[in-house]
Amino acid sequence: MATASSHHRARLRSRAAPLLAVVVLAVLALTAILRASRHDFVPGAARAAAAAAGVGGGGNNHTIAQRKILLDPDFTPRLPRQSALSLSLSQRNALPPRNADRFPRLPDGHLNIVLYVHNRPRYLRLVVDSLSRAHGIGEALLIVSHDGYFPEMDKIVQAITFCQVKQIFAPYSPHLFPEAFPGVSSGDCQGKDKAAEKHCQGDPDQYGNHRSPRIVSLKHHWWWMMNTVWDGLDETRDFDGHILFIEEDHYIFPNAYRNAQLLVDLKPSKCPQCYAINLAPSDVKAKGEGWESLVAEKMGNIGYAFNRTVWRKIHAKAKQFCTFDEYNWDITMWATVYPSFGSPVYSLRGPRRSAAHFGKCGLHQGQGLSNVCVDNGDATVQLDAIDKVPNIKANWPVHIIKRQEGYQAGFKGWGGWGDKRDQELCLSFAYMHHFKDPSSP
Repeated sequence: MATASSHHRARLRSRAAPLLAVVVLAVLALTAILRASRHDFVPGAARAAAAAAGVGGGGNNHTIAQRKILLDPDFTPRLPRQSALSLSLSQRNALPPRNADRFPRLPDGHLNIVLYVHNRPRYLRLVVDSLSRAHGIGEALLIVSHDGYFPEMDKIVQAITFCQVKQIFAPYSPHLFPEAFPGVSSGDCQGKDKAAEKHCQGDPDQYGNHRSPRIVSLKHHWWWMMNTVWDGLDETRDFDGHILFIEEDHYIFPNAYRNAQLLVDLKPSKCPQCYAINLAPSDVKAKGEGWESLVAEKMGNIGYAFNRTVWRKIHAKAKQFCTFDEYNWDITMWATVYPSFGSPVYSLRGPRRSAAHFGKCGLHQGQGLSNVCVDNGDATVQLDAIDKVPNIKANWPVHIIKRQEGYQAGFKGWGGWGDKRDQELCLSFAYMHHFKDPSSP
């Protein structure tokens, strides 16, 4: 009897072993699925939100922590239907940076650089040449953001070999939609047309003028670029260092990159109330005071750099940015976004400029079909010996310029941004990498 009982228990154990193994494997598989789903849920938003909390990452400028993005529950993002060209450019946006074989490691403390361009090849060649001469540029990731697609501009960027470089193209640029919004639609109102009389589509700005796709692309590109670089790219959405922004008509001095790093390092102790650093005075014509002190003043638009904490503050003001009737992104920031922060928005810079504006025509001036803006394309920037080496001193005091010249809170804007479609597209860019919390009311 005992032998029979033992044999029976052995048979049960032999049957149970495979069953137990199946159960264990199932539990392990389920656990892996749950871990993967938690990691991949809300790919743009959760990982972007993770970096803002500032947890983990050590010294490699990255963080992995939960980030909370507050979205407008009453707004539903709507992006235009993409054309074949737009879709092909979106695919290019996902390509990895080039030259990673030449520059396999981006060191701790490096800056990412974003160069945003339209269609001025002569200017771009000068900027690229000046960047190639900047000390330390091989440590940086250079992201070139294109407003539209222009083969000559593409060719110039493709030829860059002095650092890692990634190209992104604004897939909803008005320049990619010649017959539909956000470009020109056949039924759109023109000039000062009265919609009721002309039976046309569109909302006029505060001065009675209807939208110009060539003009609104300025603000659309900047806002799309900011949202994409901070929250949409694999290479940067977990980056918590400073990102330096320059345009295609900004000449970069040889000391610019190292000076920018010095300013970033000094900002927490020298000017903790500063939001950013700048490579040049806010007055684009100024060369600097030449003092032996750092300078804190209003944020300029030449060679400015800030981190994700500041971007989160800007992103939170998306509605103010997108509804203010002003087609220039920088004037919009000065007149409505920065004042909404509740305290002066200072930027730290040196007493001598490390970048200079050399353009003779505006970003989109003369970009008609038959009159492309081309001047002699020469950069008449005088470089002294001191401009070729880092010239920021850690023991300098900080001189604060409290009287902020230029556009202030209360300025009503130059217009050009009254069409509700542009405002909705702008807001859609703010939410395109984020998702509403389904548990929220």
